Amino acid sequence: MSNYPHLERLIETMAQLRGESGCEWDREQTHESLVRFLIEETYELVDAIESGDREGMKEELGDVLYQLLFHADIAASSDDAFTIDEVAQTTDEKMRRRHPHVFGDTEVAGVEDIKANWQKIKAEEKKHRESAFDGVPTHLTGIARARALLDKAEKLGVTPEAVGAPPAGDEATFGTWLLATLNGARAQGIDPDRALREAMRSFEERARAAEREGAE
Repeated sequence: MSNYPHLERLIETMAQLRGESGCEWDREQTHESLVRFLIEETYELVDAIESGDREGMKEELGDVLYQLLFHADIAASSDDAFTIDEVAQTTDEKMRRRHPHVFGDTEVAGVEDIKANWQKIKAEEKKHRESAFDGVPTHLTGIARARALLDKAEKLGVTPEAVGAPPAGDEATFGTWLLATLNGARAQGIDPDRALREAMRSFEERARAAEREGAE
């Protein structure tokens, strides 16, 4: 008997909904049409986590899981088909490969060694990429993408130009300062999202140039 009977039942439910005698709406969906639902469900999960709503978290985790199963079921009937089990296999193999200190004989001295090993293994897996910045999703929200770019650039020793530091304090203090800064931009008729995107484009060009110079 399976240790996860309800998970298997949910997979069967999805297959039935998208089957010939199932739901017409579900059968019509594509990977592209479901993107907005995946994003919405993910943010609802984030809200539940950050608000400490444990029951809500369980429900929202289920909604995100359902979206993953939805995409997997669509993929299973595509020309280049793959199944949810193959998805799990790929991820399991990747996690075991990236944790050689657990599943292999690699010795580590602490978290920093673990992180360094992860990055080294990941770089080897993604060596087909021309730049480390190729792995930063273009559809991340402005601030999330900025953080990802800064994380990558920091490893190259590239930092953005200093224009004054925010007041020292905790996250709440910084959040208040950031909100006031955004309001200041709004008052001047500046679109902060567009302004941030332009700043990121300029910064990314500079960081990529430094990356190329380092490679040469």
